[in-house]
Amino acid sequence: MAATLPLIPLLMVPATLPSRAQTRTEFLRYAKEHSGLARMTGAELLAAIPELAGLARIEVDPGNEHAVATPADLAATSRYIQSVLDRDDVAGLVIVHGTNVMEETGFFLNLTLDSDKPVVITGAQRPFSALGTDGPANLFDAFRVAACAEARGKGVLVVANNEIHSARDVTKTSTYRVHTFKSRETGPLGFADGDRIVFYRAPLRRHTRTSEFRLAADTVLPRVDVIYTHAGATGDLARAAVDLGASGLVIAGVGAGSTGDMRDTLAALCKDKGIAVARSARVGEGRVAMDDNWQEPGMVAADNLNPQKAALLLALALTRTDDPAAIQAMFDSY
Repeated sequence: MAATLPLIPLLMVPATLPSRAQTRTEFLRYAKEHSGLARMTGAELLAAIPELAGLARIEVDPGNEHAVATPADLAATSRYIQSVLDRDDVAGLVIVHGTNVMEETGFFLNLTLDSDKPVVITGAQRPFSALGTDGPANLFDAFRVAACAEARGKGVLVVANNEIHSARDVTKTSTYRVHTFKSRETGPLGFADGDRIVFYRAPLRRHTRTSEFRLAADTVLPRVDVIYTHAGATGDLARAAVDLGASGLVIAGVGAGSTGDMRDTLAALCKDKGIAVARSARVGEGRVAMDDNWQEPGMVAADNLNPQKAALLLALALTRTDDPAAIQAMFDSY
């Protein structure tokens, strides 16, 4: 029977899921510098959750742990994952990831991978050692989804708390609660229920196979900074970011993407220096529309992408063009 199970590699980046604290009631201080305990390896996770062996033939990636701290790390990890997915014997991939920037890695992979094979990312809000840890169930569900034929072609997926989300739409919404991952307006794609995996919808925006973004070995992502709008914010940080080398800016605007008192500075950066400026919103839901009160020539509206995801798309867009109209078309498509 084992020979008939799909081959699904397990790739890991630094994460809470395999972390261990000194006691079962320690939920906060589980990093090695506090606990003295290293994170579990992939092999240790498989041994601790033997039920995984009934879902797939799991190959622990020899390169674990993979770094995802910088855009260069993300690009290197994406290229490596592509090489794994290109193998004929591999049916899909599961990634154990820290929850803090899981949505960013997931969206980046969603934009850059060229494969229909399921890529499922999961993590945990509580260390493996804690009472009520969510890690084992999330990892079990991730492999269930990766082994599910219906998951094919749906792009990169985030699985947690029995829910299946599109990497484009999902975001972390709570610091410690296990129901942290939500696709606020669009909702989950489906669920990892006790009896079976069920999907109710599929992503419509371009992703993976239909994406135009491919990473060559020499691809260098331009610097894109996120500037947060708040009462009293001025354009000084935007000017400083450009002076320090930023090729693009994403504005986490108030309301529906208002840039407040930064508006004149940003307009000048677009006009005089050709800096790409994408307007997003800090509110967490809703679209930023292009033809509104705060649009200036050369600016791009980020649709309903949050600032951190808009920054990744803008960086990838800038590897292909600096034309605001062409970049806007990308934001309208992805």
